[in-house]
Amino acid sequence: MRLFIFFLLISRAVIAQNTYPRDYFQAPLDIPIQLSGNFGELRSNHFHAGFDFRTLQKEGLEVHAAADGYVSRIKISPFGNGKAIYINHPNGFTTVYCHLQTATGAIADYIKKAQYKEQSFEVEMFPKANELVVKKGQLIALSGNSGSSGGPHLHFEFRDTKTEKIINPMFFGLDKKINDTKKPIISALYVYPLDGATVNKSKRPLLLNVNLQKDGTYLASKVLSNGKIGFGITADDYNNNSSNRNGVYKVQSYLNGKAVFGYQFDTYSFDEMRYINALIDYSRYKKSYQRVQKLFMNTPFNLSIIKTDADNGIVKVSPNINLVYRIEVADFFGNTTIINIPIGFDSSSPVVEQEANNSNYFVKAKTDNIFSKNNMTVTFPAGTFYDDFAMDFAVNGNVLTLHDDSVPVHSSFEIAIESDQYSADQKNKVYIADLSSNGRLGYNSTTVKGNVYSAKVRSLGKYTLGIDTTPPVISIARSIEGRWLSNEKTIQLSISDSGSGIKSYNGYLNGTWILFEYDYKTRKITHYFDDTLVAEGANDLKVIVTDQVGNSTTFESHFFRSQK
Repeated sequence: MRLFIFFLLISRAVIAQNTYPRDYFQAPLDIPIQLSGNFGELRSNHFHAGFDFRTLQKEGLEVHAAADGYVSRIKISPFGNGKAIYINHPNGFTTVYCHLQTATGAIADYIKKAQYKEQSFEVEMFPKANELVVKKGQLIALSGNSGSSGGPHLHFEFRDTKTEKIINPMFFGLDKKINDTKKPIISALYVYPLDGATVNKSKRPLLLNVNLQKDGTYLASKVLSNGKIGFGITADDYNNNSSNRNGVYKVQSYLNGKAVFGYQFDTYSFDEMRYINALIDYSRYKKSYQRVQKLFMNTPFNLSIIKTDADNGIVKVSPNINLVYRIEVADFFGNTTIINIPIGFDSSSPVVEQEANNSNYFVKAKTDNIFSKNNMTVTFPAGTFYDDFAMDFAVNGNVLTLHDDSVPVHSSFEIAIESDQYSADQKNKVYIADLSSNGRLGYNSTTVKGNVYSAKVRSLGKYTLGIDTTPPVISIARSIEGRWLSNEKTIQLSISDSGSGIKSYNGYLNGTWILFEYDYKTRKITHYFDDTLVAEGANDLKVIVTDQVGNSTTFESHFFRSQK
């Protein structure tokens, strides 16, 4: 049980600003800063790890090294951060540049050499300190939209080089480039009855009304309860530089003036990212896509930014005691929104009862749980879930039902399905599939021993066995067969797979492996002729695409090209 240390929260930002160098780094782009995402912002399964800089809705802007250092890591992937460059600086910090279109100069040459050596578009490299030295302001890349980016932008991070903890970029002087006089906006306030309590004659969470007061604070409608309750908010922040909605920096709650629950986004580790699903009302998010940040913990979880009292932010309402609960939400610049909530005792019987729960199994979060029925077994290691809960577990024919995805899963668990319906030749095409509401099958990496198929998964829902015997599809928008391509800069093919999904893609020109870059968002692979591997005159092209279970398709063509 953690005790709340109040002075840390009110002095933490001051201490941090004195610790981090504020004039050492420069912004990585030449254009004025406009944020489309800020540090700690709530995202799917994670907190946002840096700043997202808008790039005028286009790719190809120059990206510069924020300070002297050397390229310590390069990762190229069609997913996640896409094309990413990491620079270690001599003062103990690392800057990270993601979703790039391409690297430039010696860094680009280094990447291309590694890709051809490994014969793979996807590579991860860790150059030595003397291999790719960079100077402050040096051009290192062009901005792009690679990986899981939803549009052109530059994702930019600061990390502690030794611990790899991510740090709010505001501490490094970037706050001086952002004008912010706007208060955060609390768009929703909820009260949660806990452990059978009643709130305003309801045993279900309630949305509270709030009204603006003359002093600029907000006053919520009175809460009447007879037990334990908690609160949650939906909040966003805005600044003067752009119209984008961003996450809030600091949340702090008080009960009769005493701090009871709070957090602020200064620094945290990547291992803590998934705790966002414990911090928010996950069930509500899955049903309505509304992220309500809870200001209490039913079961404590190890998110380091949280500071709480001995009751983990839970308010105990007793007879003859009036309480005032206050919530303060602030941005990095100190703009603050305040809501006061009066609380009183009420022993009235509930009018609205709890939702009926007909689940037939009970899961304990802190212990191992194994459930079996017919030919299917599910193993939940201790720590798979954040809280105990009643779970739906059923096997109907060949479909396994594991509750639904309204309960968050922290770590992977195993599903095992025994089946003798497949021949020896079919077995390597069979996989454990998650079954969506529209009947689509999602692939999960599966192993088979005898007649038992097993897979590690990370979400609840419906599962079944799927089989994929259909090879991928390769197509080209305009045939290159027998054509002269002397003026073309690229060859581009579309690849797709309706079953288990694409696993690998390899191209060969005149029998030699060539690099194709893969953009999974457009389902296209592209070869750039500047690789200079093309021959004068006739060229034979072969592309082989393989799915997750080994089905493959080969595309072959030939073309002519003049180097003059």
